[in-house]
Amino acid sequence: MEYRMEEKKAFRIVGKSIQVSMENGENNRRIPEFWKQSDEDGTVSALEAVSPGKDLLGICSMLPGDELLTYIIAVESDSAPSEGYISMTIPSASWAVFPSVGPLPGAIQQVWQHIFGEWFSSTGYEHAQAPDIEVYGPGDTTAADYRCEVWIPVIAKQS
Repeated sequence: MEYRMEEKKAFRIVGKSIQVSMENGENNRRIPEFWKQSDEDGTVSALEAVSPGKDLLGICSMLPGDELLTYIIAVESDSAPSEGYISMTIPSASWAVFPSVGPLPGAIQQVWQHIFGEWFSSTGYEHAQAPDIEVYGPGDTTAADYRCEVWIPVIAKQS
């Protein structure tokens, strides 16, 4: 599986969140619905206005023992959040960065399946217990050549 390693310092995000279950693929249904709703209700445009030229982010945060995943549609920004929005700091980390090519949501969902179904078990890395990040650049998200990325925080496995 193709990937590259990146080091990134801590940064702040501003966005809008939902909580979803991972059971029975609920996250694979509700997160695309959240994106559609956020595009239609002006959330995506408002976030793009907060940080012009910055990529949209999908932040996946789930602490050990949590039953629900917090998913945030966000942009990198030091701005104070408006009403209905949240802000958080993404910690400094080493990231395994995986490309996704193809129409959403199918292409990126396949990348997630490969990461947690195959990649971790075949490498010397484990999850660093920080949020996972989806990075969405400009373009037609329904196109066969649409490119985005999944950033996974990692640490070397302890022997």
